[in-house]
Amino acid sequence: MRVAIAEDSGLLRAGIARLITDAGHRVIAEAGDGPGLLRIIEEQPPDVAVVDVRMPPGFKDEGLKAALEARRRRPGLPVLVLSQYVEERYGRELLESGMEGTGYLLKDRVADVAEFVSALETVGAGGTVLDPEVVGQLLARRKHNEGLASLTPREGEVLALVAEGRTNQAIAKALFITGGAVEKHVKSIFGKLGLPQGEADHRRVLAVLAHLRG
Repeated sequence: MRVAIAEDSGLLRAGIARLITDAGHRVIAEAGDGPGLLRIIEEQPPDVAVVDVRMPPGFKDEGLKAALEARRRRPGLPVLVLSQYVEERYGRELLESGMEGTGYLLKDRVADVAEFVSALETVGAGGTVLDPEVVGQLLARRKHNEGLASLTPREGEVLALVAEGRTNQAIAKALFITGGAVEKHVKSIFGKLGLPQGEADHRRVLAVLAHLRG
């Protein structure tokens, strides 16, 4: 994959670039701020962009704002956010701009190199990777939605794992239940959230968005 990195720390940026290169991918450009990322997107669009949340000049949410603008300019651009922080407003907007090809990981919770590379490749291939802590914080203030409120505790656990991009098999393993039980929970969640019949993966995305918009 051709990867672009937007990270203000030169040392960390170099480290990320080395990990990506060692994994067999190519870093085509690096930027230390949001405008730099947008220039890259215009001049040599990557297959996936790795973006920090807080960058110059304000070190607040400039990275996420730039990622959203990059997606407006290049619809469907895969973006992997790698940050120390969960930025609720723009993080939610990024996910709502398209769950496909979207990732949000917390730097201090990435356990090893293989996990990071796997997340990068998943996002680059159009998948979704969300840190459980990110999911928890983005959903914490959205419990009042009637459809969500009707979910059982177990269904809430299943939906949280769906939001992390896990398959039914992975969910079953995490919750120590059968694959058939997961399938029943997922069908029940779809029904309670009022999601239309259709392709299963698409409804999983809609379920997560319902959570975020709740």
